[in-house]
Amino acid sequence: MLEGFYPREDRESAYIIDYERFFKEGYRGVIFDVDNTLVPHNAPADGQAKELFARLESLGFSTCLLSNNKEPRVKLFSEAVHTQYIFKAGKPSVRGYEAAMRKMGTSRENTLFVGDQLFTDIYGANRTGLYTVLVKPIHPKEEIQIVLKRYLERVVLYFYRRRKRKA
Repeated sequence: MLEGFYPREDRESAYIIDYERFFKEGYRGVIFDVDNTLVPHNAPADGQAKELFARLESLGFSTCLLSNNKEPRVKLFSEAVHTQYIFKAGKPSVRGYEAAMRKMGTSRENTLFVGDQLFTDIYGANRTGLYTVLVKPIHPKEEIQIVLKRYLERVVLYFYRRRKRKA
Protein backbone atom coordinates (compact mmCIF):
# COMPACT_ATOMS: atom_id res chain seq x y z
CA MET A 1 0.00 0.00 0.00
CA LEU A 2 2.76 2.48 0.85
CA GLU A 3 4.97 1.47 -2.07
CA GLY A 4 3.51 4.17 -4.30
CA PHE A 5 5.21 6.71 -2.06
CA TYR A 6 8.60 4.98 -2.02
CA PRO A 7 11.38 6.51 -4.11
CA ARG A 8 13.61 4.27 -6.19
CA GLU A 9 16.61 5.89 -4.47
CA ASP A 10 17.20 8.39 -1.71
CA ARG A 11 20.16 10.73 -1.39
CA GLU A 12 21.30 13.44 0.99
CA SER A 13 21.17 16.09 -1.72
CA ALA A 14 20.36 16.73 -5.38
CA TYR A 15 23.95 17.88 -5.68
CA ILE A 16 25.53 14.49 -4.95
CA ILE A 17 23.48 12.31 -7.30
CA ASP A 18 25.59 10.39 -9.82
CA TYR A 19 24.09 11.96 -12.95
CA GLU A 20 26.91 10.52 -15.06
CA ARG A 21 25.73 7.02 -14.11
CA PHE A 22 22.17 7.86 -15.10
CA PHE A 23 23.34 9.23 -18.44
CA LYS A 24 25.33 6.04 -19.11
CA GLU A 25 22.18 4.05 -18.27
CA GLY A 26 20.27 5.92 -21.00
CA TYR A 27 18.52 8.67 -19.05
CA ARG A 28 18.24 11.92 -20.98
CA GLY A 29 15.93 14.12 -18.92
CA VAL A 30 15.86 15.30 -15.33
CA ILE A 31 12.82 16.95 -13.77
CA PHE A 32 13.48 18.84 -10.54
CA ASP A 33 11.30 20.24 -7.83
CA VAL A 34 12.69 23.64 -6.77
CA ASP A 35 11.93 24.65 -3.19
CA ASN A 36 13.83 22.67 -0.57
CA THR A 37 15.16 20.36 -3.29
CA LEU A 38 17.61 22.77 -4.95
CA VAL A 39 17.48 25.77 -2.59
CA PRO A 40 15.59 26.76 0.56
CA HIS A 41 11.98 27.91 0.06
CA ASN A 42 11.78 31.03 -2.10
CA ALA A 43 15.57 31.45 -2.24
CA PRO A 44 17.11 32.51 -5.55
CA ALA A 45 19.28 30.17 -7.57
CA ASP A 46 22.73 30.05 -6.03
CA GLY A 47 26.10 29.18 -7.52
CA GLN A 48 25.69 25.50 -6.70
CA ALA A 49 22.37 25.32 -8.57
CA LYS A 50 23.80 27.16 -11.57
CA GLU A 51 26.81 24.83 -11.68
CA LEU A 52 24.57 21.75 -11.47
CA PHE A 53 22.43 22.79 -14.43
CA ALA A 54 25.51 23.72 -16.48
CA ARG A 55 27.01 20.31 -15.68
CA LEU A 56 23.81 18.50 -16.66
CA GLU A 57 23.65 20.38 -19.94
CA SER A 58 27.29 19.53 -20.69
CA LEU A 59 26.51 15.85 -20.06
CA GLY A 60 23.68 16.01 -22.61
CA PHE A 61 20.67 16.11 -20.28
CA SER A 62 17.52 18.10 -20.89
CA THR A 63 16.15 19.58 -17.68
CA CYS A 64 12.90 21.07 -16.47
CA LEU A 65 11.67 22.53 -13.20
CA LEU A 66 8.29 21.29 -11.98
CA SER A 67 6.77 23.33 -9.18
CA ASN A 68 3.41 23.88 -7.55
CA ASN A 69 4.53 27.46 -6.93
CA LYS A 70 3.41 30.51 -8.91
CA GLU A 71 5.06 31.57 -12.16
CA PRO A 72 7.10 34.57 -10.91
CA ARG A 73 8.96 32.35 -8.45
CA VAL A 74 9.62 29.49 -10.86
CA LYS A 75 10.39 31.68 -13.88
CA LEU A 76 13.03 33.70 -12.02
CA PHE A 77 14.75 30.52 -10.85
CA SER A 78 14.57 28.90 -14.30
CA GLU A 79 16.10 31.96 -15.96
CA ALA A 80 19.01 31.87 -13.52
CA VAL A 81 19.80 28.19 -14.23
CA HIS A 82 18.86 28.34 -17.95
CA THR A 83 16.19 25.67 -18.03
CA GLN A 84 12.52 25.17 -18.83
CA TYR A 85 9.77 25.18 -16.23
CA ILE A 86 6.22 24.28 -15.37
CA PHE A 87 4.53 26.33 -12.63
CA LYS A 88 1.33 25.51 -10.72
CA ALA A 89 2.00 21.92 -11.77
CA GLY A 90 -0.69 20.39 -9.59
CA LYS A 91 1.65 17.70 -8.21
CA PRO A 92 0.95 14.85 -7.58
CA SER A 93 -1.14 14.99 -10.78
CA VAL A 94 0.50 13.21 -13.71
CA ARG A 95 -0.20 16.06 -16.13
CA GLY A 96 2.67 18.29 -14.94
CA TYR A 97 5.24 15.52 -15.25
CA GLU A 98 3.97 14.68 -18.73
CA ALA A 99 4.13 18.34 -19.74
CA ALA A 100 7.73 18.53 -18.52
CA MET A 101 8.65 15.46 -20.59
CA ARG A 102 7.03 17.01 -23.67
CA LYS A 103 9.08 20.17 -23.16
CA MET A 104 12.28 18.12 -22.84
CA GLY A 105 11.43 15.66 -25.62
CA THR A 106 11.90 12.69 -23.28
CA SER A 107 9.82 9.70 -22.22
CA ARG A 108 8.98 7.85 -19.01
CA GLU A 109 11.75 5.37 -19.73
CA ASN A 110 14.54 7.96 -19.96
CA THR A 111 13.47 10.62 -17.45
CA LEU A 112 14.24 10.81 -13.78
CA PHE A 113 12.68 12.99 -11.13
CA VAL A 114 14.38 14.60 -8.12
CA GLY A 115 12.34 16.02 -5.23
CA ASP A 116 12.12 16.36 -1.46
CA GLN A 117 8.47 15.49 -0.70
CA LEU A 118 6.92 12.03 -0.75
CA PHE A 119 3.24 12.92 -1.07
CA THR A 120 3.56 15.38 -3.93
CA ASP A 121 6.91 14.97 -5.71
CA ILE A 122 7.65 11.26 -5.41
CA TYR A 123 4.07 9.99 -5.47
CA GLY A 124 3.27 11.96 -8.63
CA ALA A 125 6.48 10.92 -10.38
CA ASN A 126 5.89 7.28 -9.43
CA ARG A 127 2.32 7.49 -10.79
CA THR A 128 3.79 8.84 -14.02
CA GLY A 129 6.25 5.94 -14.23
CA LEU A 130 9.46 7.92 -13.71
CA TYR A 131 12.61 6.87 -11.88
CA THR A 132 12.44 8.78 -8.60
CA VAL A 133 15.15 10.13 -6.32
CA LEU A 134 14.14 11.53 -2.94
CA VAL A 135 16.50 14.08 -1.41
CA LYS A 136 16.52 15.48 2.10
CA PRO A 137 14.94 18.92 2.49
CA ILE A 138 17.60 21.64 2.39
CA HIS A 139 16.12 23.77 5.16
CA PRO A 140 13.82 22.91 8.09
CA LYS A 141 11.75 26.11 7.80
CA GLU A 142 8.67 25.27 5.72
CA GLU A 143 5.06 26.32 5.27
CA ILE A 144 2.66 24.83 7.82
CA GLN A 145 0.94 22.48 5.35
CA ILE A 146 4.32 20.97 4.47
CA VAL A 147 5.35 20.68 8.12
CA LEU A 148 2.20 18.65 8.81
CA LYS A 149 2.89 16.36 5.84
CA ARG A 150 6.43 15.77 7.10
CA TYR A 151 5.01 13.99 10.17
CA LEU A 152 3.18 11.53 7.92
CA GLU A 153 6.24 11.20 5.70
CA ARG A 154 8.23 9.96 8.70
CA VAL A 155 5.92 6.96 8.98
CA VAL A 156 6.24 6.12 5.29
CA LEU A 157 10.03 6.61 5.39
CA TYR A 158 10.28 4.27 8.37
CA PHE A 159 8.69 1.44 6.35
CA TYR A 160 10.67 2.37 3.22
CA ARG A 161 13.99 2.20 5.09
CA ARG A 162 13.00 -1.01 6.85
CA ARG A 163 12.20 -2.61 3.51
CA LYS A 164 15.43 -1.28 2.02
CA ARG A 165 17.50 -2.83 4.84
CA LYS A 166 15.87 -6.22 4.25
CA ALA A 167 16.60 -6.13 0.51
